[in-house]
Amino acid sequence: MIIYGKQVCLYALQHHEANIKTVYLAKKGLLSQALFDNYKPKIKFLEERWAQSMSKGGNHQGILLEIDEFIETPLVQIKKSDFIIVLDGLTDVGNIGAIVRSAYAMGADAIIATGVKKLYYGAITRTSSGALLDMPFLVHHNIADILHELHQVGFVSYGASMEGMAVEKMHFAPKRVLVLGSEGEGLSKKAKSKIQESVAIEMKRSFDSLNVSAAAAILIHRMGYAIR
Repeated sequence: MIIYGKQVCLYALQHHEANIKTVYLAKKGLLSQALFDNYKPKIKFLEERWAQSMSKGGNHQGILLEIDEFIETPLVQIKKSDFIIVLDGLTDVGNIGAIVRSAYAMGADAIIATGVKKLYYGAITRTSSGALLDMPFLVHHNIADILHELHQVGFVSYGASMEGMAVEKMHFAPKRVLVLGSEGEGLSKKAKSKIQESVAIEMKRSFDSLNVSAAAAILIHRMGYAIR
């Protein structure tokens, strides 16, 4: 797959050398001498118009990488985790990428995206600043099936909801699942029928809600430490 942009590409070059196939440069001086020397056999210089074409008009900042296709983590492996994030119908790659970035930084173990058939991993790698390359991730269409399987192996599920208990007042099970609904619809009926507890973020001022990625960061941080 193709990823582009200076920050995500430098992260991949520094941490995932084995996955790099080709380094495309449309500008000089973007790489340190050490990185340039290390990847010299894989570097190809290209004109701006070709860089624009490869990035489909995106802000490539003069660097693109061809890397191995992203491989999803099997559910059997994810079930060995302690802290899992389940996305219920989220499709916006910007929000998903931001959630992946927060989840990786704050100690969540894996992410399962449900209610979708496929996601564009190149875009999520970019919007997560490369964190997706280090985060176990799986797409599964049916959230009810996923939560049922996780409950069977001892996980407790917590759904993010305005009607839930304030996160500051809660302590969480050692094996826990945070379920995040989509921007427009919130938690689906299928999710609500399976979720065991609801958790909310108390607002200091009257306001509808936070962006899902901002809410995710707050909840993930709290759930990472407030363990029963």
